[in-house]
Amino acid sequence: MKEILSGNEAIARGAYEAGVKVACAYPGTPSTEILENTIRYKEIDSSWATNEKVSLEVGIGASFVGARSLVTMKHVGVNVAADPLFTLSYTGVNGGLLLVCADDPELHSSQNEQDSRNYAKFAKVPMLEPSDSQECLAFTKLAFELSERYDTPVMLRTTTRISHSKSVVELGERVTGLPEPKLAKNPAKYVMLPGNARTRHYVVEERIATLSKDGCSMPINRMELRDGKIGVITAGISYQHVREVLPEASVLKLGMVHPLPFDLIREFATKVDKLYVVEELDPFIEEQVKAIGIEVIGKEIISICGELTPGRVSKAFGLPETAQSAVEKLPGRPPNMCPGCPHRGVFFTLNQLKAYVSGDIGCYTLGFMPPLSAMDTCVCMGASIGMATGAVKVLPPEERKKVVAVIGDSTFLHTGVNGLMDMVYNKGAATVIILDNRITAMTGRQENPASGHTLMDSPTNAIDFPLLCKAIGVQHVRTINPLDLEECRRVISEEMERPETSVIITDKPCVLIKREEVFTRGAVLSVVDENCAGCRACLKIGCPAIEWVPSSGKKGKAHIDPLLCNGCEVCRQLCKFSAIQEAK
Repeated sequence: MKEILSGNEAIARGAYEAGVKVACAYPGTPSTEILENTIRYKEIDSSWATNEKVSLEVGIGASFVGARSLVTMKHVGVNVAADPLFTLSYTGVNGGLLLVCADDPELHSSQNEQDSRNYAKFAKVPMLEPSDSQECLAFTKLAFELSERYDTPVMLRTTTRISHSKSVVELGERVTGLPEPKLAKNPAKYVMLPGNARTRHYVVEERIATLSKDGCSMPINRMELRDGKIGVITAGISYQHVREVLPEASVLKLGMVHPLPFDLIREFATKVDKLYVVEELDPFIEEQVKAIGIEVIGKEIISICGELTPGRVSKAFGLPETAQSAVEKLPGRPPNMCPGCPHRGVFFTLNQLKAYVSGDIGCYTLGFMPPLSAMDTCVCMGASIGMATGAVKVLPPEERKKVVAVIGDSTFLHTGVNGLMDMVYNKGAATVIILDNRITAMTGRQENPASGHTLMDSPTNAIDFPLLCKAIGVQHVRTINPLDLEECRRVISEEMERPETSVIITDKPCVLIKREEVFTRGAVLSVVDENCAGCRACLKIGCPAIEWVPSSGKKGKAHIDPLLCNGCEVCRQLCKFSAIQEAK
């Protein structure tokens, strides 16, 4: 049977067909939909973890007792999971373990363009890279076979285009006859004290050398010999671009990008006159090919920044640009918080109070955008609180009171709790605002430990943020309605004056939350034209439901789109002329 699937959907299907019993992840674009699709298969226990490190540890635990396990994350999540990953390379596995890492060239929804192939080389684990949805399914199944055959975790790298593009996939059946999980002690293999780890290091090095040799005969690494004037070594989505732009060129398509099949590369190099490497981001393949003494052209013509497109590949080879290039020239669409977003009032207030906002990763990072313009730093998940602690350590008292850390509920549970513990322990005099919208909003409204429901949609305990903060040792914890601007200004200004750690928790859900019982839409608002003075005060919150309508006069009038308005009434609190009222 055939279906049209995205890369993420195909990976989920591949996990099902491979007999996976446990799937765990922390949501992160472009990887999120993998776990959102594994829940379709009741044979797989799928769950969101508090962060990527925990998700990998869940997968490791399942693997060690003999179950096949799938762990997924975006590229920056591998940074969080790196600690257990590197040691897992030494211990090896019992049941097969696959770590899917979704890179994001061009930074469509990320804070950096990191190339995760380097992690495979650094951790000394094999990495596969599919070029379409069919390969996503096939490589996922192959990864579990390789994992168990070579006693190693396996990484599978996708990119945004592979994750979200759709193509035809041939479906198969779920494998049967796998060993049932059971407890079996083997401390020499799984307890990584120095004495055991030294022995395992030799196993790791031998494994990588064997994989490089065996990779030369793996069907996923193949030569496609055509015109011998030009040869291209490539992998992943880059392969699709090369085939479109250089249809007559000979190609060495790599399905396993680490370790590289060096003997196969040497053979391919002898069959072409001029050799190129076309790859996104780092010169990962190029540098290793050059290191074995083969002359190759790569980053001299291919940019190290951004994702590749057919147009960019055409330009690199001096060919006419393709129709795809026109897409790259479309005007940008600035991101904005949703109408009725509960964070808008908080950032408006922080701007008014001239706070120095130590920000974090989430849709609330859009507080940086004008007209709110109320975020001064953003580095990585959970960093806001730790950075605020560092800032107040060195600032004079009058400057210190301006420092406010802002963090979302899911991000706080991801890695922000540690920062708050450190702030309390080291007596950091800063204000922390936890934006509790009761969902992991930015990546698509996934459940988290504070939402009260699991990925499998079963009710569970919900984290009590005030109680958690008090248990950590925070003496001053306050909860506010973020849609009440007067309350926001009063409470935030009071806590900014406090010369010790304090926490403010906002208590309104995301307007897009999936659970209807959690969010109640307010009355739709409209502008009474005769009352509107054209002062533009309502535009200061940057709500996309409010637009400015030019008039014959100099000022113009505000207009509220009834299809977008959520009735949060933040704009109404800014209007001094009673021009904003409930729509009739």
